[in-house]
Amino acid sequence: MKCDWVRQNILFYVYNELEDDARYEVEQHLARCPECATELKAARKFHATLSETVAEPTPNLLAASRMRLQEALETTRQGGLWHRLVLEPATWLRQIKMSPALAAVIFIIGFGGGIGATYNFLASGRTGEVAVVNRTDTTPVEASSIAGIRSVTQEPGSNQVSIKYDTVLTQEAQGSLNDQRIQQLLLFAARNNYNSGVRMDSVDVLTQAPNDANVQEALLYALQNDSNPGVRLKALDGLSGFVKQDPQVRDGILRALIGDANSGVRMQALRLVEPMKTDSNVRSVLTKLSQTDQNVSIRSQARAMLAQMPEMD
Repeated sequence: MKCDWVRQNILFYVYNELEDDARYEVEQHLARCPECATELKAARKFHATLSETVAEPTPNLLAASRMRLQEALETTRQGGLWHRLVLEPATWLRQIKMSPALAAVIFIIGFGGGIGATYNFLASGRTGEVAVVNRTDTTPVEASSIAGIRSVTQEPGSNQVSIKYDTVLTQEAQGSLNDQRIQQLLLFAARNNYNSGVRMDSVDVLTQAPNDANVQEALLYALQNDSNPGVRLKALDGLSGFVKQDPQVRDGILRALIGDANSGVRMQALRLVEPMKTDSNVRSVLTKLSQTDQNVSIRSQARAMLAQMPEMD
């Protein structure tokens, strides 16, 4: 990894705005590059100085803002200039070769814009500290009030689920998989949480109740849109029992088979459609894969599956 790229992303690293894989690469580089380590030290000193003069938004406020921005973007027309600038900021920042100084200016402006909201929050008498509240009621959860899902855990050997989530304070909901509140939180976490581990845990729990239409929709969404291949594999596991009888599920798995970037996800999708020997869409996809797919294993497996299929009249 080049020093230029690391130095362009130092401030993103300091402000915890890098993806997990990029953060790992930066840390590996810093461990062996004294010059970049010095740059990191200077950036952290700058951050500390800035924190003394500018009120930094609380983690809950930042999380809530990210979630609401994502929800707003999902309802707007995709593909325009606004979409590219807002949804992929790291990409365009790197493309214009942003210097650390310019990055600092942008972060200062961003924090300046959040001072008013932060001031009002603090002035209301809240300390900004995170508190944990045990909630066992069944009141429906308003998605707009959720800043993020912290963790999803299931009690071994039971269907009891514990979910910690953020509003203004960190709260915790406990209950059965059949509880409406628990299901709403799981569906929210599977779609919107920025932590891939929480998304994976949520999808894993949802696979235990795949008969629900909302759950199937969430699993299909995760299969088609989640950036983490592990989450997509979990979604495939949850959808596996519906390949035969549900055309929508079958089509979603075929789309993953054709277009997923991860070969492991594609191989699992290929195994799931194997029993559908009489489906014309499955046969058409397998024919295309057997002829043109770049993955040797998938191309070979598709040919073997076609050879075992009965001839169509």
